[in-house]
Amino acid sequence: MGAPHGDQRPAAESGDACRTRVVLGIVGDKWSLLVVRNLRDGPRRFTELKRAIDGISQRMLTVTLRSLERDGILTRTVHNVMPPHVSYELTEMGFTLREATAPLLEWSVAHLARIDDARAAYDARAARTDPPVAS
Repeated sequence: MGAPHGDQRPAAESGDACRTRVVLGIVGDKWSLLVVRNLRDGPRRFTELKRAIDGISQRMLTVTLRSLERDGILTRTVHNVMPPHVSYELTEMGFTLREATAPLLEWSVAHLARIDDARAAYDARAARTDPPVAS
């Protein structure tokens, strides 16, 4: 099966684009980026990550950590101490993801107030101009 009509890319390259979207969906999700950001200074325990990432549920943190481990972004280490504990740490690839996404996270923090203002202004305009919804 070849490339669609008008698409001059090889079939393998087209398949790579589909796979890239899957990976971007995993590593580009807000929880993944926040986990990666919080691991920038070294290994952290689950409870440390949970406290540091506002709004993440225990289940979502578990799902995110498993996904990032599966993708080779972080490693999970079980420490055989009493009581036993687990820590998470970025891999070499995880550090490159951190470097690539740091500007986006910094931009987000720098523009939070402006985004809040823009949303409030939009919502106020929409409330004045949108007709009421019939019940």
